[in-house]
Amino acid sequence: MDVGVLTAPLVDESFEDAAEYLSGLSVGAVEIGCGGLHGGEHLSREQCLDDEDAQAAFRDILDEYDLRVSALAAHGNPLHPDDEHASEADHDLREVIRLASQLNVDAVTCFSGLPAGGPDDKVPNWITAPWPSEHADALDYQWDMAVDYWSDLAGHAADHNVNVAIEMHPNMLVSEPTGMVRLREETNEYIGANFDPSHLYWQGIDVPEAIRFLGEHDAIHHFHAKDTKVYDHNVRLKGVNDTAPYTDEVDRSWLFRSVGYGHGEEHWKDVVSTLRMVGYDGALSIEHEDSLTSSREGLEKAIDVLQRAVFETTPGEAYWAE
Repeated sequence: MDVGVLTAPLVDESFEDAAEYLSGLSVGAVEIGCGGLHGGEHLSREQCLDDEDAQAAFRDILDEYDLRVSALAAHGNPLHPDDEHASEADHDLREVIRLASQLNVDAVTCFSGLPAGGPDDKVPNWITAPWPSEHADALDYQWDMAVDYWSDLAGHAADHNVNVAIEMHPNMLVSEPTGMVRLREETNEYIGANFDPSHLYWQGIDVPEAIRFLGEHDAIHHFHAKDTKVYDHNVRLKGVNDTAPYTDEVDRSWLFRSVGYGHGEEHWKDVVSTLRMVGYDGALSIEHEDSLTSSREGLEKAIDVLQRAVFETTPGEAYWAE
């Protein structure tokens, strides 16, 4: 298990400069966006796909700074009711899976996507209650669409031996662990979670319990290290489904925070330990989205906490148990 970083906050500098900076902080892995919401500033899909020379140049930078790639990222909505939007997201995701295979990267992170509530709707619709009954009907329609799409995409992932790591995210169909397991069971084992606890905290989900649940289904393909702080004084007034802008920090019920600023170091050590219990030994990929600090400071503080929490060696023999 090692500490990694999603490089999106560093796209104002070259990948080599970002790699040098992160290596100096003893980061071991990088997650790089090359499709969907995360552009291609640090890894151009168009330049590298099917180009051995471009791929070799990319690997040279990784080798120079002793880094590995934990995942490539392609966050979009391939289930969007707008055909052009959905087609672009699907195209990006499929190409990023191909590129990951060519670079020997075993995971691509993404969203499940979210359809509209019916075939004639134009806007994605996140269903949060089964009543009135048309909402339950809409949810059935969405799952039919999702299973059809993801079954085909899962076959593409299997063909390239790349895991698809879906971030459980509100305003996407798969927003919590039971939905994640449902999608996995209706497709194949290449579909699993990019476990990002920040979206679970404010929903009231117990994160170590969710890790255990997904671990029982062998469904954790990648991990995002991002924290959330819930502000009870706002929750008591308006609950957790908060539509206030993320930059209106004082009035929000919750905020994304750097690791350690939503939950303390003891909690993060429990998270790391639970991940080990269920057999996850990949990267803890820091995703910085804390509006109360700068990117570099937020990354550095998160790295500091996780480096004290992470296990760098394999478990020793339990000699005392014999």
